[in-house]
Amino acid sequence: MKKDNKVQYPIPIHEWAEDDRPREKLLKYGEHALSNAELLAILIRTGTPGRSAVDIGRELLHRFKSLRAMSSVDISEFRKINGLKNAKIAQIKAAIELGRRMQSEKKTLTDPVRHSSDVANLLMPLMRDLKKERFVLLLLDGRNAVSDTIDIDYGTVDRANPYIRDIIQTAIRHNAPSIIVAHNHPSGATTPSENDKAFTRSLMMAAKATGISFFDHIIIGNDSYFSFADKGFIGEYETKAIREL
Repeated sequence: MKKDNKVQYPIPIHEWAEDDRPREKLLKYGEHALSNAELLAILIRTGTPGRSAVDIGRELLHRFKSLRAMSSVDISEFRKINGLKNAKIAQIKAAIELGRRMQSEKKTLTDPVRHSSDVANLLMPLMRDLKKERFVLLLLDGRNAVSDTIDIDYGTVDRANPYIRDIIQTAIRHNAPSIIVAHNHPSGATTPSENDKAFTRSLMMAAKATGISFFDHIIIGNDSYFSFADKGFIGEYETKAIREL
């Protein structure tokens, strides 16, 4: 008797029991009832011969270890996974970025900034996993509450190149009496470089010359941060700027 050599593929998701299908399961029981792989499967939508969307979701988690780690993975790495094309990759990256921004929204500062941790907690979800340096300017109002957060530069893997003139002009244009600046270190370390220190000194000089209060420069790392104000540098640079003006 001739053997059947056809490959036996797993049952596709649309043939699963309704309570086991990720989309139906979410609608019936809520998103909290789904595993990470099942949530990813909803974004992926369709699998490939022999693999369901859930299988692809599991491979993503196995390869990249966590959703947070996935947020910083280059798109070229996603393309190495069978079954992921540009449209699906874009959906996954967009969903992760929305999650990251939602984390930051929860920490939106409506009260006056009282400590460096207030700013670090606001920026950490947005900046700690970036593979390139991002430099942001926080504009403070008369109550010292953050009125706006503006991207000044988005640099290479080594360092951003923020322009002090742009920072001061932006603050003046928005009538901001006070500012805080921040950037991330893709390495995850928070120790300021000599360039970081020189930049902070120069920005303090420019701020003092224009009557703008420069409160802090914060470096975001991997779940940690460095504050120039907390370490006494801002006070030191301010004293020096007053003497030289």
